[in-house]
Amino acid sequence: MGPTSANQQPARFVWCMSREAKDTLADCATGANPPKIKAAPAAVVIGMDPDFHEQLPWLFPHTDARSWFEGDPEGRMDHAFRNSSLQGAYFLIAARAIGLDTGPMSGFDHAKVNAAFFADTNHKANFISTLGYGDESTIFDRSPRPDFETFNRIV
Repeated sequence: MGPTSANQQPARFVWCMSREAKDTLADCATGANPPKIKAAPAAVVIGMDPDFHEQLPWLFPHTDARSWFEGDPEGRMDHAFRNSSLQGAYFLIAARAIGLDTGPMSGFDHAKVNAAFFADTNHKANFISTLGYGDESTIFDRSPRPDFETFNRIV
């Protein structure tokens, strides 16, 4: 239950569990991603709803937060992207915390994913992740992590 700004909750998750759904998603992916999607027990499209503000009266009842976003589609897209990315990251952290492997990826054709999985909505794809137990022989060791000072400064 990680936080988002004003409890916006713009993420929309499409769980691809069937062979047909994973094949459709794999057809939208690029590079080395299609076989990873097909081999995973599950693949998830982490999408976003740019009209998340319509849900704010009950998600953030403390004030009229819906009005903050009316008439500002560009601002809503910024908030939808940022906060659905947070929600997607919470999903990844939760999955890893219970011992699952995840394979987040952005190598896919967004228009094709949107057409395949969000055709009847105005939702948009943010990123994809596979989910399951990876093959130990194909999982890389953890990539380097920088020292604090490399990417941080205290002022």
